Amino acid sequence: MGNFTVEPVKFQEGRLIILDQTRLPSEEVYEELQTKEAVWDAIYKLKVRGAPAIGVAAAYGLCVAVRGCGEDDLTGFSQCLREAAAYLASARPTAVNLSWALTRMIACFDRMQPRSVQQARRILLEEADRIREEDEAACLAMGENGLSLLEPGMGILTHCNAGALATSRYGTCLAPIYLGQERGYGFHVFADETRPLLQGVRLTAWELQRSGVDVTLICDNMAAAVMAKGWIDAVVVGCDRMAANGDGANKIGTYGVAVLAKEHNIPFYMYVPTSTIDLAAASGSDIRIEERSGEEIRRLWYEKPMAPEGVKTFNPAFDVTPARYITAVITEKGIVRPPYGENLQKLFRK
Repeated sequence: MGNFTVEPVKFQEGRLIILDQTRLPSEEVYEELQTKEAVWDAIYKLKVRGAPAIGVAAAYGLCVAVRGCGEDDLTGFSQCLREAAAYLASARPTAVNLSWALTRMIACFDRMQPRSVQQARRILLEEADRIREEDEAACLAMGENGLSLLEPGMGILTHCNAGALATSRYGTCLAPIYLGQERGYGFHVFADETRPLLQGVRLTAWELQRSGVDVTLICDNMAAAVMAKGWIDAVVVGCDRMAANGDGANKIGTYGVAVLAKEHNIPFYMYVPTSTIDLAAASGSDIRIEERSGEEIRRLWYEKPMAPEGVKTFNPAFDVTPARYITAVITEKGIVRPPYGENLQKLFRK
């Protein structure tokens, strides 16, 4: 899309390479991950993040993890593979793509019944490639589907980062922004800073500015004021896990933005690849919410601590937006509208 391209996860000549997103926007640094511990650490520390990108990194990470498994013992290789998958799955609990990709890799191994360890390695790498390719195609399809809901010149608010940095390429909720940019839509995008990890500040503002999109950065507590001024015509956000009833988990603060959008009669669109829909979770209450260290809000973004020593903190990484606040769910298979409990099921039966 346009002249801006970024690949947060690459697998080249047998090397797993990620863009270290903790160092953006000041430094654009790529890092090779050579062990399963390095892959786990990269996911946990958000060097690679965004539900689809985590799934792609985990799939390739599993290929890296099994390099230390035996060359001649297929039974031992199988056990090593499953242990590595369980280990990587423990890095972060909320984004379903992590466990989804690893489960898919194991299922592929079982289904293909390789006759040698060498063949098993080849099968796993081919499946990881498919996961990446499918994600790219899904993002492009979500871009086209989402653009059909938007009009030229719109003011659009987004929260967190669901762009090129969060996927194999292009993004989920930012994909239609990039398509619109190519086609002269002239969108005006407002990016929330997105506490506590500042992914709107560091990542969304960075990639939109580099792509030439008209982007304005605002603090999280400014969203209502900007809506009241009439500057926002639509809200677009990503999703890390959607339950069967349409409740969607996304970066902390998304729920509040959805409530504000409803109050101001602004459509709220959640972009959700089908790999992120968890039909095993009946509702948002079944989604485990990751809680992170309080140091991220006490001092991480400051030259010196900004909170009184010893103060208690509450630092969840995500919240759940109830389905009643979501105007439409945009997937690569089409646009889903309420009732989500019925229509999400239909999506998987297509």
